[in-house]
Amino acid sequence: MSDYDVIIIGSGPGGYVCAIRCAQLGLKTACVEGRETLGGTCLNIGCIPSKALLHASHSYHEATHNFTKMGINAGAPKIDFKQMQAYKDDVIGQNTKGIEFLFKKNKVDWIKGWGSITGAGEVTVDGTVHKAKNIVIASGSEPSALKGVEVDEKTIVTSTGALALGKIPKSMIVIGAGVIGLEMGSVYARLGTEVTVVEYLDHVTPGADKEVGKAFQRLLKKQGLKFIMGAAVQSAKKVKTKAELVYKKGDKEETLSADVVLVATGRKPFMDGLGFDAMGGALTDRGQINVDANWRTNVDGIFAIGDVIAGPMLAHKAEDEGMAVAEVIAGKHGHVNYGVIPGVIYTSPEVASVGATEEQLKEQGVDYKVGKFSFMGNGRAKAVFMGDGFVKLLADARTDQILGCHLIGPAAGDLIHEICVAMEFGASAQDVAMTCHAHPTFSEAVREAALACGDGAIHA
Repeated sequence: MSDYDVIIIGSGPGGYVCAIRCAQLGLKTACVEGRETLGGTCLNIGCIPSKALLHASHSYHEATHNFTKMGINAGAPKIDFKQMQAYKDDVIGQNTKGIEFLFKKNKVDWIKGWGSITGAGEVTVDGTVHKAKNIVIASGSEPSALKGVEVDEKTIVTSTGALALGKIPKSMIVIGAGVIGLEMGSVYARLGTEVTVVEYLDHVTPGADKEVGKAFQRLLKKQGLKFIMGAAVQSAKKVKTKAELVYKKGDKEETLSADVVLVATGRKPFMDGLGFDAMGGALTDRGQINVDANWRTNVDGIFAIGDVIAGPMLAHKAEDEGMAVAEVIAGKHGHVNYGVIPGVIYTSPEVASVGATEEQLKEQGVDYKVGKFSFMGNGRAKAVFMGDGFVKLLADARTDQILGCHLIGPAAGDLIHEICVAMEFGASAQDVAMTCHAHPTFSEAVREAALACGDGAIHA
């Protein structure tokens, strides 16, 4: 038996960041992880491997579509999918080993195995009891099941199986037009797969700014993705060597067939064997752990962060909560500004957003103004064949304070952070408009959108 100030259950972005921060604040810390490697879903079967495949498929697209335009004649490139998967696995290995190094550097103990809370201040791992003054649940999430859909991770897959296919399928059906579905669909579409996205709603990227969503869907269609909107999936099962999907649109049932079906209909908190419910732990109506403003649960000494609690299931949101709860446990003040958490879709072009959407501002009755600028007016974007998309800045009509920003275009996932910082400081659109931006950069499009909130953009 070991005694700790803090034991964190789960080593995903929320858990490992929390563990490192606790150790930095002088707390004796351990992190429980049952996988063979640290990093949770994100580093092992989520964010990191998907970005590796997105990068590889984008590079292939560049070689096949744009190299000759730039005078680079390298012949027709060929895909070695086995090597592409090996590259992805190497990226995973580098990142997970990096977390292991950081644990050693910061003197965080890795307790290997699956943890269960078996009493007050008590975590049991493989029969061994570990005591802690504080326990932080950071066990993450898992793919949500869909009624009538039989997942085998080979023919009918979740994101986990989609990242580890043995070969490039000729055809793929994606259930769900959210972030995961569109990212993975985009990967395989670039590699030559015929991709059909089936979505229950009448628009892609639920919750996103609808103008951006419409533009995004148009661009994905140009890239070859097909969409069936307003369709309710009834079933999906393996039939011989194919997958067969039945959906209902209106009163009519239709059947689709493909080599692979990807189920991308969201995620749910992962709490199997955790023991929190046996401790009398309170959950929300959606099955998430209920916490207060300081991430405390209703059970003394137990905190929860990340995908197991309310809010967007994003790695960086979990990281922020991990650092904040470490500060709280150490007797300091922990804070997360939930109004300034960006979201990014890593397709090409990228889509990024922060703050309120136009629809939300209308619903709230806020008097706002819109500044827009197309990447077609950005010299750098045109030079690299990425003039599609735009920046949309929303500001208070009276005070000019920035309320939100929505981008679709090159490096959108990086550009959004200029607005995140501005919003943290309560900046106005004019503050961004009057800040010198280097030329030629993609970031000039953000400045132009800010200028459009005032007297007008220069290059529009």
